[in-house]
Amino acid sequence: MRIFFSILIAVFLPAVLAAQEGDAPVKPAVLIADDLFITSDRVLVARGNVEAFQGKSRLTASEIRYDRSTGSLIVEGPIVLTDAGRNTVLASAAELNGDLQTGLLNGARLVLDQQLQLASVQMERVSPRYDQLYKTAVTSCQVCEDGKPPLWQIRAKRVIHDKEARQLYFDQAQFRIRNVTVAYFPRLRLPDPTLERATGFLIPSLRKTTELGTGIKIPYFIVIDDHRDVTVTPYISSRTKTLELRYRQAFVNGRIDFNTAVSRDDERPGETRGYVFGYGAFELPDDFRLTFDVEITSDDAYLKDYGFSGKDRLDSEVNIQRARRDEFISGSVIGLKSLRDGEDNATLPTVVIDGVYEQRFFPTLTGGEFRLNARAHSHYRYSDDDIIGRDISRFSIDSTWLRGWTLPGGVRADATLSLAGDVFDITQDSTVPQTQTQLTPGGALAFRYPLTRQNQNGVTHFLEPVAQIGWTGGDRLNIPNEESTRVEFDGGNLLSLSRFPAPDRRERGTVGAYGINWSRFDPEGLETSVTLGQVFRNITDDSFSASSGLTGGTSDFLFAGQLKSPEGWAVSARTLFNDSFDFTKAELRGYYGNKRSRVSGTYLWLDEDEDLGTLRSISEISLNGSHRVDRHWTANADWRFDLADDRAASAGFGLNYTNECVSVGLSVARRFTTSTSLEPSTSVGFNIGLRGFSARKGSETYARTCKS
Repeated sequence: MRIFFSILIAVFLPAVLAAQEGDAPVKPAVLIADDLFITSDRVLVARGNVEAFQGKSRLTASEIRYDRSTGSLIVEGPIVLTDAGRNTVLASAAELNGDLQTGLLNGARLVLDQQLQLASVQMERVSPRYDQLYKTAVTSCQVCEDGKPPLWQIRAKRVIHDKEARQLYFDQAQFRIRNVTVAYFPRLRLPDPTLERATGFLIPSLRKTTELGTGIKIPYFIVIDDHRDVTVTPYISSRTKTLELRYRQAFVNGRIDFNTAVSRDDERPGETRGYVFGYGAFELPDDFRLTFDVEITSDDAYLKDYGFSGKDRLDSEVNIQRARRDEFISGSVIGLKSLRDGEDNATLPTVVIDGVYEQRFFPTLTGGEFRLNARAHSHYRYSDDDIIGRDISRFSIDSTWLRGWTLPGGVRADATLSLAGDVFDITQDSTVPQTQTQLTPGGALAFRYPLTRQNQNGVTHFLEPVAQIGWTGGDRLNIPNEESTRVEFDGGNLLSLSRFPAPDRRERGTVGAYGINWSRFDPEGLETSVTLGQVFRNITDDSFSASSGLTGGTSDFLFAGQLKSPEGWAVSARTLFNDSFDFTKAELRGYYGNKRSRVSGTYLWLDEDEDLGTLRSISEISLNGSHRVDRHWTANADWRFDLADDRAASAGFGLNYTNECVSVGLSVARRFTTSTSLEPSTSVGFNIGLRGFSARKGSETYARTCKS
């Protein structure tokens, strides 16, 4: 029968030390074994399924012999010693002191965080902080008993593991691929897998582009302190010398993150090129939140030449806001810069200031909900020329009362009353008065008749016809349309009094809308929804562009639908078409995903619209996806094709291999577009990384198995 024997002070050396005057008390030790006896020379022997516990250390072995006169433990293997951290020591035999913290182990193998293996002829536990291994092989690859070497390994004469600093120090280290030495390091330091941040080199990568040739990036990570770090990445090729920097800092109430680079290259000889992208977020008192982002570049092509970003319009913003249940406050300053051909930043509104205050009230006298919305907006152009350098400031107040009733028969009625006031200040435009004001009353009454039905198989159908009649008074001011040039007509604003995105334009007169919503919910997971609607008005509005679908007395038909299945695929569509089934706008999106594959696609169609500056139709299809070929190989690809021009816009392909000890990535991308600042280009990227030195533990599905 298995014996449980607890020795509080008398078994291990800590008991002797604790008895000394002035020493701190030591945690009791526990010994468990099948057999336990004391020999004639007063040696305690534990034999058979032996387990010993001292503090957070745990040891299992076939036999332990404790000599009280020397305070040493003679341990027969197989031995498994687990310390307070995530590390495990395996050995064939050992001689340890009573607290298991120092001693000598033969045939030892140290496993760090179940990732990195350090196999040695002999291991010495010098102190609770340091382990010293001799004639050591280090790898994170699966090691099989077939005699074949691992994919990679580091051989060293001596390795010191600093458990407190969580560092590995190598003496006379050789880096081997299979069993071929490819590099030699007299001294080498690497972090152990439990260390989340450590100063040192990160995974290098190779990059080849049409513009910059073949180059290499070698990132070096520097830990400044617990809250700050910086990554320095030299990028050297035959055509560029670039230095990239990333700085991060965490604060008690927020964080910042900046990315920047400086380059001298053959694309623009004699010029210094560069960029700065930064982001920050801070929690302020009284529930306010401050965010900012900075986006600056030296020239229009720099970001795309170096692959830092695909944006063609940059925005730098400082925003402070607070969101509560019945209140919203926001203020922001935005700086814009266009990188597009044909756009002059001097005549674009490049400085924008916005302020918003929204409040909800629930009056008991009238019932319903009362909303108060105040907005301030200003945009500035650097040009001083008349008209093209126009600057506009606006202040608007909207007050809206809403209330709903359920009528006999289940009909739902919703009433809306509103009153809005706007003040405009327009400068550098001689064609319009500088200061203009308007007062806009409005009201609407909407009816909904929700119907539901459930079949015997549990399928639920939801059908809801909707209709609304609304009126907006006042006359439109003689002000330029600068904020409401892009109007989207969709299911979200079918019953709105105004579908313009900003108050510089408001719909006027009597407007009616009708539509129908249908949804189907299957308990097995299939979901379907469809929306169909149309708007009609007593007067036309020439501020709507042709592609908006809202021109004339009757709008185009709006159709939106979605289909989602439990098998992982989903399709959504939205389009506008007239009585003759001529489409002005269409969008189709699809997605399919399972445990191994993911693919999504989009088709877009926009008819030509001179009001929007599109002198030809836009027709484009894009696809992207990935497929996990097996547990090690993953392929991904993306493709964008311009159907109107009958040519590809961009394409890319990537292939990644990952196992328990190495990750390899290859990517190829091609940009086909041409502009005055950009030429078609091809880029090839390659990187390889050794796993096992990162605190981010990989999935066990990457681990290979040994074939019998």
